[in-house]
Amino acid sequence: MTGASPERDLYRILQVDPHACQAVIHAAYRALARIVHPDQQLTGDAAAMVTVNTAYAVLRDMERRARYDRERAAPTPVVRPERPTSAPIVPPPPRAHGAGRDATVLSQGRYAGWTLEQLVRQDPDYLRWLRRHTSGVRYRTEIDRLLERAATPTKRR
Repeated sequence: MTGASPERDLYRILQVDPHACQAVIHAAYRALARIVHPDQQLTGDAAAMVTVNTAYAVLRDMERRARYDRERAAPTPVVRPERPTSAPIVPPPPRAHGAGRDATVLSQGRYAGWTLEQLVRQDPDYLRWLRRHTSGVRYRTEIDRLLERAATPTKRR
């Protein structure tokens, strides 16, 4: 077996879409490895690094990935999917009053349905990651503006 089991979704572990290209899978692996690597003092986790490495080992090899995809598509008993413990899936907050049609709403990923303005307050690290990721290219200008504004201390009267 290639490491595929019905309880663990390798795409979910790497936080990528099952149809993602190799470049996106590689970029996601590198970003996660930087976070969970055991040498990181604050966020290092050896068990998580093993899980990320295992997922990447299967998904980076085209033959193993194809075999995994076939096994994944095979009918299996209904099993409640495992939620990642490092990044809980949070439902989007209600749209803020006054968030007009110009507000950029994410259409994919863990924060689908969130505006960038909401996300800069909730998870600015994710925005920094999204800015570097290929799927966030179209948001870079707005992310830079929001992160700069969030980093600037507000003046008190």
